[in-house]
Amino acid sequence: MIAFFSKISVLLTRRDKLFLGYLLVFSIFVSLIETVGVSIIMPFISVATDFTHIQSNPYFSFLYDFFYFTSASHFILAFGICLILFYLARSALNLFYIYLLARFAKGRYHLIAYRLFENYLGRSYQHFTAFNSGELSKAIISEAQNVTNIIQNLLLMISEVCVVVFIYGVLVLTNWKITFLLTLILGMNALLLTQTVSKWIKVEGIKKEAAQRSFYSIILTTFGNFKMIKLKSKDSLILDDFAKQSDIFAKTNISNETLGSAPRLFLEALGFGIVVFVIIYLVYKYDTNIASSLPMISVFIIALYRLLPSANRILNGYNQILFYHKALDIVHNDLIYEIEDLGEDSIIFKKRIELCNVSFGYTKEKLIFEEVNLSIQKGERVAIIGESGSGKSTLIDVIIGLYRPLNGQIFIDGMPLCDENIKAWRQKIGYIPQSIYLFDGTVADNVAFGEFKDEPKIKDALKKANMLDFLEEHHEGIETRVGEGGIMLSGGQKQRIAIARALYQDPEILVLDEATSALDTETESKIMQEIYEICQDKTLIIVAHRLSTIEQCSFFYKIENNKLIKLSYAH
Repeated sequence: MIAFFSKISVLLTRRDKLFLGYLLVFSIFVSLIETVGVSIIMPFISVATDFTHIQSNPYFSFLYDFFYFTSASHFILAFGICLILFYLARSALNLFYIYLLARFAKGRYHLIAYRLFENYLGRSYQHFTAFNSGELSKAIISEAQNVTNIIQNLLLMISEVCVVVFIYGVLVLTNWKITFLLTLILGMNALLLTQTVSKWIKVEGIKKEAAQRSFYSIILTTFGNFKMIKLKSKDSLILDDFAKQSDIFAKTNISNETLGSAPRLFLEALGFGIVVFVIIYLVYKYDTNIASSLPMISVFIIALYRLLPSANRILNGYNQILFYHKALDIVHNDLIYEIEDLGEDSIIFKKRIELCNVSFGYTKEKLIFEEVNLSIQKGERVAIIGESGSGKSTLIDVIIGLYRPLNGQIFIDGMPLCDENIKAWRQKIGYIPQSIYLFDGTVADNVAFGEFKDEPKIKDALKKANMLDFLEEHHEGIETRVGEGGIMLSGGQKQRIAIARALYQDPEILVLDEATSALDTETESKIMQEIYEICQDKTLIIVAHRLSTIEQCSFFYKIENNKLIKLSYAH
């Protein structure tokens, strides 16, 4: 239980906790109003059934004289009207309280989803690639919403507990023996429900989370490989897998809804049984009619009428917390995950990049390359070749600051690359990968890629990439839509937009990580020639398979047997 509240505490800001404190105080006030609403019925019924109570009760007598009532019926009429106004005000107050609860709980979705997204963006590239994107999406979209359900149910439980405590106080003062018996019966049944229904719901919640995780993974994998799926005609296998997980997910929610109603139905039956039992008990004890006990019976009936929904909401809230408890674990664990803490120091690149005895591997026991020594002068064109899986792209990721060396050091003009200046270093680099991702937007959106859209700069970058004339002649210029993944463009056109994106910020270093390997030889040769022409004043680092791609480079390196070897020529 302590761990549960500590996880909730991690998710809330200081302002949230302060507002939560105000809510708890307000809930106590609402609970007192609810208690008054229950307890005030007994004196009303008492005075309405026996007018002599007006004079015998000092409070009624005072009010009767103070407001100059002339008859008991007028007094009871005024009393009744005041009660009606009180219950209307109580309902309005409860509605406002429910609004505040919903505003607080549901409003946390924005905070939690934002913090999750911020955390994922803040992770190092190496750590980020270790996670499944479907699970991360599920956490932001679904689990954050489930956590708000947990918070809302927790607040409702606390509020209803206050109501129960105060109403029980009234019942104890009314008749402590009956109240004790009532407590015993309700307590035993609550224990029975939590040990059966609640445990079942918790198991269903675990199944739901696992099914939903697979659910998201299947959807993302399918949409990401739609072309291959169509070619292989494997729709039925994917649909079967999807149907299986979807069915489990649906069944767990059905179980949750069904089991969630069990406490209410059970408690309703129990409540009516208790009322009958109280009447039987009074008749048996006094062996006469119970007209004189009518006010007390009314209090118990009204108290049960208010207590049973509270007890149901407490049990239902508890069950919902159990059903969604995995969401809290997921969100909490993701938010405490270590993120990059990068400084804002500047770094100057005017002379050279130096790698001194750099080694890297995802584990210390298995290095991808080791003791790499490399010097790249500003303005040079450097090519890195090697077999597939030899570590070419990984070495590039180390040079551009996405991966950190396990051993050794990288220097820029003699300045060591570190957490304080690596952000400035990354901003000097234009990167063109092998797999180009264009999101569903315009060419301008994709070139700017989250930056301020400067139309002249966008057109200049597209012009350098030999793409502007084509867009203006055959499409809608820079406002041409590319479709999701750039599906409305050819491979060469996507590559040119990627080049324009890399050139948009006028980088000092341009990195091509097998950027043209997916193109045919003629298109690749043409694009590479264009790149060489527009990068006369830039440092160029190229990872490639085809030797034709790197024929204009000044220096050639090969990764072989975890070592970087300098070659005297490209072949």
